[in-house]
Amino acid sequence: MRARLLIVSTLFAACGATAVLAQDAERTPDVIYVPTPQEVVEDMLRLANVRKGDVLYDLGSGDGRIPVTAAKKYGIRAVGIDIDPERIREANRNAQDKGVTRLVQFRQADLFTTDFREATLVTLYLLPDLNLKLRPLLLEQLKPGARVVSHQFDMGDWKPDKTLESSGRTVYFWVIPNRGVAR
Repeated sequence: MRARLLIVSTLFAACGATAVLAQDAERTPDVIYVPTPQEVVEDMLRLANVRKGDVLYDLGSGDGRIPVTAAKKYGIRAVGIDIDPERIREANRNAQDKGVTRLVQFRQADLFTTDFREATLVTLYLLPDLNLKLRPLLLEQLKPGARVVSHQFDMGDWKPDKTLESSGRTVYFWVIPNRGVAR
């Protein structure tokens, strides 16, 4: 196992790619892949009031449709994080097909060990327990005023600033409060 990791790390380095931590490479996804319908993607981005200069992080990015749409429609930089290497390959193909590879990057990583401090907007379509587990990280890492948009699942007792019904699904929207404000 150790020799295999050394070989894989060496290959990643030789290819100029970022090496994936062994724990991330061996960890299985916490959710099954279910794509967000495109009309819901559009509504999520509209509700988030995407604007010039935003940096979007999509946690559990799947096929990359949210970052790709944000880059194509709004011209913003976007980063997709997913633990599944097949989803990362698919997302990179989608970014290439839509001509947004200069704006979009996909990383194979664990959401719970990822640094997303530069994000001004975070999107997600996870499960309620994962949203609750991510909530302290979002509140710790994101600057006040950053926005969070979740497809279908809320954040427990952290009440959303807005909600929207989209194609029979609920979209939740929060703004990261100033430090010290109860949430």
